[in-house]
Amino acid sequence: MKRRDFIKKTSQAVALAAVTGGTGLIFHNRRTVIAGPALSRTTSFEVAHDNAFPRIALARVDDPVSALGKTLDALGGIKRFVKPGERVTIKPNVGWDRVPAQAANTNPILVAEMVRLCREAGAADIVVTDVTCNDPRRCFIRSGIRDAAEAAGARVLLPAEEDFVDVDLGGELLTDWPVLRHFIETDRLINMPITKQHSMSACTVGMKNLYGILGGRRNQLHQQIDQSIVDLARFCRPTLVVVDATRVLLRGGPQGGSLSDVSEEKTVICATDQVASDSRAAEFLGLMGEQVRHIALAERAGLGNVNYRTSGYEEII
Repeated sequence: MKRRDFIKKTSQAVALAAVTGGTGLIFHNRRTVIAGPALSRTTSFEVAHDNAFPRIALARVDDPVSALGKTLDALGGIKRFVKPGERVTIKPNVGWDRVPAQAANTNPILVAEMVRLCREAGAADIVVTDVTCNDPRRCFIRSGIRDAAEAAGARVLLPAEEDFVDVDLGGELLTDWPVLRHFIETDRLINMPITKQHSMSACTVGMKNLYGILGGRRNQLHQQIDQSIVDLARFCRPTLVVVDATRVLLRGGPQGGSLSDVSEEKTVICATDQVASDSRAAEFLGLMGEQVRHIALAERAGLGNVNYRTSGYEEII
């Protein structure tokens, strides 16, 4: 498929999904994921650092596909992160029964483009999934992510009870917890959060987005939300973080609803340092990284740099 035709098809899919109710629909292409190696306390999908490239890049461009391409190229391109024959799991934020304009979920055009890039790199299997807060079928359909990702060639999977496995996360707060197997039985993990205000954690970007790998009663974790975020970030270290700041939810997060709470920023961040990417994204909400407790705690835990410029930072405008 030519890039121009792909973008047109994806945009049509997004528009259709935004007005689809979604009840009673069944997601196709479901099959058992091949079991990976034995689970450990730390699941890292990171690539080795290369001094030739920055750890974080930002592009502010009207076209989100172009913005993603520019930031990814600055980090070395998709083939640095995905090799032929590998299994890839993409983790957008699909938590809420909202349409794209409300900025509660990751931009479906970005998700679709990432799927296309992974296919271009030779990935053998690409799964897009999330453990949602609202009804999963409605979330995946109204967000536009189901149709856009499938049009690009991914398998979009709803979480099912049999897909959770008990894992010792080895955290200070998080120990044994059910984890959706697609996030650990894979070769590469691409975390694709959207930038939002959050009523309990000040902001939600990449590290908070990892809540969506967990099953169980996640609301129990809210009493110590900052430490639980750090435990997750230590356990599950993605290959790449792609931050959607094309639309930023300034207020009313994480669910949102009012279009007046959304700011058009037309920005994408790609990073191999999940602390640095969260710190940079927090600035869209008027926050410095060191002001956000879970970001500061993550740096102290050795997970990355709050001062993203020390990670190697490139800005493309």
